[in-house]
Amino acid sequence: MDEILRAEHIVKIYDNGVMANKDINFAAKRGEIHAICGENGAGKSTFMKMLYGIEQPSEGTIYVKGKEVHLTSSAKAIECSIGMVHQHFMLVPSLTVAENVVLGVEPQKGIRFDKKEAVRITEEIAEKYNLPVPTNEKVEDISVGMKQRVEIIKALLKGAETLILDEPTTVLTPQETDELFEELKHLRDEGHTILFISHKLYEVKKLCDRVSVMKNGRMVATENISDVTETDISRLMVGRDVVEVIEKTKADPKETVLKVENITCRNSVGRKVLDKVSMRVRSGEIFGVAGVEGNGQHEVLEAIASMCHVESGSISLYDKDITNQSIRKIRDMGITHIPEDRMVHGTAKKFSIMNNILAGRHRAKKFTGKVLLNERAIAEEAEYLIKEYRVKCSGKNQEIGMLSGGNIQKVVVAREFSQDPKVILVDQPSRGIDIGAATFIREKLVQLRDEGKAIILNSADLNEVLGLSDSLAVFYNGKIAAYFEDTSLLTEEELGLYMLGVKKMDSAEIERRMYA
Repeated sequence: MDEILRAEHIVKIYDNGVMANKDINFAAKRGEIHAICGENGAGKSTFMKMLYGIEQPSEGTIYVKGKEVHLTSSAKAIECSIGMVHQHFMLVPSLTVAENVVLGVEPQKGIRFDKKEAVRITEEIAEKYNLPVPTNEKVEDISVGMKQRVEIIKALLKGAETLILDEPTTVLTPQETDELFEELKHLRDEGHTILFISHKLYEVKKLCDRVSVMKNGRMVATENISDVTETDISRLMVGRDVVEVIEKTKADPKETVLKVENITCRNSVGRKVLDKVSMRVRSGEIFGVAGVEGNGQHEVLEAIASMCHVESGSISLYDKDITNQSIRKIRDMGITHIPEDRMVHGTAKKFSIMNNILAGRHRAKKFTGKVLLNERAIAEEAEYLIKEYRVKCSGKNQEIGMLSGGNIQKVVVAREFSQDPKVILVDQPSRGIDIGAATFIREKLVQLRDEGKAIILNSADLNEVLGLSDSLAVFYNGKIAAYFEDTSLLTEEELGLYMLGVKKMDSAEIERRMYA
């Protein structure tokens, strides 16, 4: 195989003096799937951004097909046949698939957009690469797996020979992941190069030809995938063996803490996202919710947290109605929330770690003086939590937006877990974070369960949701489609069938199981 992409002695130093990448050397071959692995903060995202022109290196050289290039923008990267599919899709929901595919290179008929030609172009490239898509459907109406396929087709239309995929399986079911892997192997066999960024080492082993590992801003190893085990890769990443399976004893749930009864919610455009959903959560239990993105499992957590208006039905905490109460009141009553998007709803990006880690707790007696806040007590608590939750930072006053995704998540988790909550709402706790950080958070969840907390967990990582959950509700089309009072015998494949609506329990069976 000949070399398609090479980076030599890449250094990236930000204006604030933070060195994100240190003397990176990397090469990718034509027609291979090459994994990029590393802990959060290892420098993967920065390096990929430089390969796609979003960031520019402080030092070093990038070559495409043996020729030195200056990737000063993503448009320049596309000119050099490099495409990127981001973890959060860059699609316009209200436009059709075909309209999204040709966005930026729209065919014209006179002075007007030629929709018929857009459909023809989309169908032609979809057929060429064996990636069929519903060209005339709106993006908001198609599955997550199909949206990802649309993103890949967009990049291929613009001539991408090298495709960077950032955590591409995060929101996919096992069936959709298998489909994606077949598509990627087909692209590889057609001569395309795939750079596959993932924290899921079993997927790296299953799919990739080679793996490069980053640690502390450096590229520390590149190996043929056949020569390494998952343990070898994790050891290279974190310097120790990491066990993904969480050891936990069987749950011993006590009294019902939270009741959700026949709640209905609508989104901003009036579509029903929860349709008469009922469930109960007990102390000493991790109650998992699973589903393909957009089927209501995320919205039920937001409804409980009072971030989504309940149109009808009720939510009660220890038999006290808390439906549509203010967020402050919900939190004061003992419900904490790790939101799905840590940057939008979980943190104030420009504020310090100390301000973020104690947000909402500043009214507590230990942090208030007679007139002003007790700054010493606040500083001591912040330093304790930073140490307890192993947040990698330069100190409590560092701006939180400068941390890696995994360390930002640890700050959010530290804040929400340290408030002695009665109910903890946990939405995508390990999305986009490394194995070490994910394992730490999972162990904390089990510890809190054993202390008698009631926990509701939503995760797109089926290994995580099955491994942590004591009971599990599957959401489909805004309703609970199945409930399992014991997850020990449930496989990812069977769970995927319920998530896709292929299998379904009737409502009487769900109620019998949940309230047995």
